[in-house]
Amino acid sequence: MWFCYVLHVFVNHKFQSLTLPVSISYIRISEHLINNNMAETFYFKTFYFITFYFKTFYCKTFYCKTFLFMFFLLSVSASDPEVSCVFRQSCLLPCQIQLGSDPLIHWYQVSAGDLLVHSYYHNKDQLGKQNQNFKNRTSLILDQISTGNASLLLKEVKIQDEGRYKCYTSTSTGYKESFINLQTEAPVSDIRIHQDGNRITCSSEGIYPQPELTWSTEPPSNTTLNETTRIQKTEDQLYNISSSLTGPDGPDLTYSCSIRTRRNQKTETFIKPESVQKDEDLPWWLIGGLIAAAVAVIIIIGVTVWYKCKKRKRKERKTTGNKKTREENTTMIQNMKNQLNTKRHRTEVHDSRELDDDETLMNFKNFIKHLKEKR
Repeated sequence: MWFCYVLHVFVNHKFQSLTLPVSISYIRISEHLINNNMAETFYFKTFYFITFYFKTFYCKTFYCKTFLFMFFLLSVSASDPEVSCVFRQSCLLPCQIQLGSDPLIHWYQVSAGDLLVHSYYHNKDQLGKQNQNFKNRTSLILDQISTGNASLLLKEVKIQDEGRYKCYTSTSTGYKESFINLQTEAPVSDIRIHQDGNRITCSSEGIYPQPELTWSTEPPSNTTLNETTRIQKTEDQLYNISSSLTGPDGPDLTYSCSIRTRRNQKTETFIKPESVQKDEDLPWWLIGGLIAAAVAVIIIIGVTVWYKCKKRKRKERKTTGNKKTREENTTMIQNMKNQLNTKRHRTEVHDSRELDDDETLMNFKNFIKHLKEKR
């Protein structure tokens, strides 16, 4: 990196003879590239351009060379392509490889100090020196490498994955470097808004990057909204945001809470109900009358229920007594019938016996009479 700064001073010294806007443009662009870890590529391109600038035979005039230099600044001022990845989802980092034999692919996280993300050579993945932060989270599309696709599939994206990546590819036909910026995002997924007393609270969790929260009312209010916003960072480097405000009261007043990040915004609304009239605004006699009416209704309901219960119990007792009396009467009648049947049976037996005795006596008398006639 020290070489880049030395070359930066050298180039500025050499181009002091150029117009002031050109020098300022060069300095600003170079400082921007230094801050974004792009200085190394920028200064190597500058070195080759200076060589061409002083040795070219086709553009010897000062204005022609100035035009070439301005064109060069515009060509290198374009930043690396960006890809936006959603937190805890899979993301594809694009890269192309030259067609040829013996493909070699290295992915590095440049912004974190050239951490080795993924390697491929000898026709297979080589993960022995892979950084532990990317273990079991990277893969290539192996069946498409032969067609020039060296894209990296990054799984379970973390906030720490954000930064600048380098894709180094090499085949039998040559090598190539390309860079890409990975932006991690955890979008606003859910907004909770509720009222607690005279305060309205709006909150959301699990957001990245750091969100902004704004309040508004419909219709617009001339009164300043007294709001308090609190942002908390979690262990996963995500942000939780919560805001409370005390606003003006009014009928049909709608509050809107908006939470946004650089790529995402979501809004939730809350309609504050009309203020309920306070008890002290009502006449005391009206309050007393309402209370007395409520008590009277409760008493009437209670007496009615008690009377119905008592009536039902009395009816049940009466029904039970009548049933018992019927059973006793039935039993008594049955006993009397049994006794009467017994007496009848005895009478019939007695009469039968008397009848037999008379017959026997009659036979005896006839026998005696027959004996006498024989004599």
